[in-house]
Amino acid sequence: MHLTAGKLWGMRRMADGAGRFKMTAVDQRPPIKNPIAAHYGTDQAPYDDVARFKSLLTETLQGESSAMLLDPHFAIPRGLRFLSPQKGLIVTLEDSLFEDTEGGRLSASIDDWSVAKIKRMGGDAVKVLAWYRPDASAAVNTHQKDLVKRIGEACARYDIPFLFELLVYPLASDAHQTTDYVELQGKKTDDVLASVEAFAKPEYGVDVFKLESPLNAQDVPGVGNEGWQGAQQVFDEMGRLAGRPWVMLSAGAGKEDFRNILTHAYRAGASGYLAGRAIWLEAFSSFPDWQEIRNGLENESVNYMRNLNLLTDAEALPWHAHALFDGNGEAFMPDDQTFRYDYGAFDS
Repeated sequence: MHLTAGKLWGMRRMADGAGRFKMTAVDQRPPIKNPIAAHYGTDQAPYDDVARFKSLLTETLQGESSAMLLDPHFAIPRGLRFLSPQKGLIVTLEDSLFEDTEGGRLSASIDDWSVAKIKRMGGDAVKVLAWYRPDASAAVNTHQKDLVKRIGEACARYDIPFLFELLVYPLASDAHQTTDYVELQGKKTDDVLASVEAFAKPEYGVDVFKLESPLNAQDVPGVGNEGWQGAQQVFDEMGRLAGRPWVMLSAGAGKEDFRNILTHAYRAGASGYLAGRAIWLEAFSSFPDWQEIRNGLENESVNYMRNLNLLTDAEALPWHAHALFDGNGEAFMPDDQTFRYDYGAFDS
């Protein structure tokens, strides 16, 4: 592994002292805005309600988190003041609005935001989600790849880690259709694996992958349960294809399903999680009772995170051990020669 000084510092800021990622996502927009709008019976959710909930998430969940993922629209303007400087700050760059075309789905960056702006405001890492299907049209996939490549190049230029999220999505011919930020029901494992393989190439500059389960969340048995070996082989292959530090996203999975997913991911070499709804969705269901939401976050959500963190401490691979991970559940802590740090970024 070759890490510049800025990328090394950002990786350390995102992780705990042992090099494991326990990161909470507060950047969701439609999954928060849509239920609030439905409550009021309006097309748009009131800004104050969305921002208030994100601020509450930052305030209540950061204690169990190594880093928090915030968005520029709501979480940063209202919630950044609640974030402890001891916690890593990841900022999302992709717009939650995307364009559906006949050939597939097109992603875009948030207007008036950039890698440079995230670096200037003190962000420790840039996160980008790109919708991707290997069988989408050539024009769509070229657009998606060009977008990711430009962001990867900018992250290298401004010396900040690039945390990249992949989600498969339905094409027009698929039986299951959704525009929500949830796991695609009936998704093909091969589509997930081929997507990881495509963006693991060095020209995209990905430092950390944020990956969905290669199997439908409800079908993942958890290590030690009936049929777990077959599921483990798929997770092992995903880790091999990633070829660098990677974490799991929850994509709306239930608490137990997400924990089962982590047992496989950690055995395959994942270094932690970056999750949102599995942690806070149950508490959010109490909207608009703000006191009940707070109670749910401070109790059920925090307790769930503590459970995940115990699992993470025991089984996740420290991110800095990836250079020597053999893909078979065996990890070796690196010696001083494993990494080469480039401090030349500070020469100019």
